[in-house]
Amino acid sequence: MSKTSTSLFALPFILSQGSEDEGLRALIGLTTYSMLKRFIDILVSLALLGLLLPVMLLISLLIRASSPGAAIYCQRRLTDRSKTFTMFKFRSMSSDAEASSGAVMADVGDPRVTKIGAFLRRTRLDELPQLLNVLTGDMSLVGPRPERPELALTLREELPGFQRRTKVRAGLTGLAQTTSGYASCVDGYREKLAWDLLYIKRRCLLLDVQILFKTIWVVLSGRGAR
Repeated sequence: MSKTSTSLFALPFILSQGSEDEGLRALIGLTTYSMLKRFIDILVSLALLGLLLPVMLLISLLIRASSPGAAIYCQRRLTDRSKTFTMFKFRSMSSDAEASSGAVMADVGDPRVTKIGAFLRRTRLDELPQLLNVLTGDMSLVGPRPERPELALTLREELPGFQRRTKVRAGLTGLAQTTSGYASCVDGYREKLAWDLLYIKRRCLLLDVQILFKTIWVVLSGRGAR
């Protein structure tokens, strides 16, 4: 058996190459990890929903007061095994943002973004309603961000390996989100895809915890958001 050691954000990872027994142990370890991760998702999402409910109510009132339309925006997204689900988020754009353009990626200084929406996107507070998606099991706290089916069709053609993102449950935050900002073009998405695939390959509870702590820094600093 040969083992090589590497590190990702100062966390040690062991890459093993060996017998079928090692593959079986790896499978058992991944199953245990998935069960623990789901337990943590439920526990943390329940706690955060209770703790942040006043903040979420305040955000809803500010959105309704600043622009016409509902405070919560519902959108179809993809999760594990390319299943579609309804994702919730605070509306950060005008209610008719895609009436003429259809599904498009957000860009720097996007005129469709409202004033309160710019703040929510910069601090990632627009994602708070997705704690409900985590609680129901459509998403996890950590994983590749869920993509829109319409955009996924284009990205699958442009980016080999894109489909591998749906090997795991979509996440509220992820390695790509704590490393780079929003992707406004295919080239930008190519970098995010590389981070997503690296996360899928190296995923473990220690990495998940580190990503969650880095997410707190992203929220407080507004780093990389549009």
